[in-house]
Amino acid sequence: MATRAFKYSADSPTKMNLNYIRAVIAFHYKAFFQVATNLSFSKAAEQLFISQPAVSKSIKKLESELSVALFERRGSNIILTPAGERLLGYLRKALAIEKEISIDLDIIKEEVNARGELKIGASTTISLYVLPKVLSAFHKKFPKIKILLMNRNSENILNALNNHEIDLAVVEGGKTLNSLDYRPFITDEVIPVCSHKSPYGVSAIDLEDLKEIPLVMRERGSGTQSVLASSLETHGLKMNDLNIIARLGGTEAMKNYIVEDVAIGFLSKRAVEKEMAGNLLREVKIKGLEINRQFRFAMRKGEDLSGIIRQFVNQAKSKYN
Repeated sequence: MATRAFKYSADSPTKMNLNYIRAVIAFHYKAFFQVATNLSFSKAAEQLFISQPAVSKSIKKLESELSVALFERRGSNIILTPAGERLLGYLRKALAIEKEISIDLDIIKEEVNARGELKIGASTTISLYVLPKVLSAFHKKFPKIKILLMNRNSENILNALNNHEIDLAVVEGGKTLNSLDYRPFITDEVIPVCSHKSPYGVSAIDLEDLKEIPLVMRERGSGTQSVLASSLETHGLKMNDLNIIARLGGTEAMKNYIVEDVAIGFLSKRAVEKEMAGNLLREVKIKGLEINRQFRFAMRKGEDLSGIIRQFVNQAKSKYN
């Protein structure tokens, strides 16, 4: 199959053989990368458009070349050996460098014609209320760069970054992973709000009242939930002490619930600006409680910011500064 890919050339036989060998070796590494990232020979075969035996043969050839086992079978499953893990890490770095070189050179040649793909992950609040105007401005500057935005809670976004599913994360302060680096973006305020139909919010309440007042919270793993829990703990209150009547998976779901109910919910001030301006929601003052957090960029340790990511980070900072 590999032989058919090469057409007649006037090059010397030695040069042709060298090119052939290089292509075969490159294919072995490509096959390994697909098997390693999917932990499946059949899925790798599908993505490479070849048969599963051909993938197995390629892996055996690579293991023979390197004189080391790259995979270990565990029943019907396979796992990477320590050598396989190390090789996968090297290949990921090589692919990242290749991508960075291509995009950086495009940007240098001409911004408007820069091509590429940028995968960003952001927590719900940031995706809905912070990034839209950044994405719009970035697209105007780099119209041929495709942007993919993953919207999940902070915990899931950081895991996606760590697993190489995305290139850059923008999350709330709180949970961190040691394998990632963090850079400050902007500051946000989390405030308690309730409906204008609610009896609360007319006058300031004490922190202890939160043990009795009905509260609505975001789901566990949410950045808003995490920063709220940390702030309350500094005042001697734990989440288990509170009268939580519902947990909702998303900012919009929480806002819609609170508008129709008497409960209090804690949300980003940026997320409720329109509802407060339209008298659907009002801020509840809680004596002695202020909740501020830092929105941050997160990236994998040891990886320099490529041209496209650096451009996006600069665009975001300029929009909000």
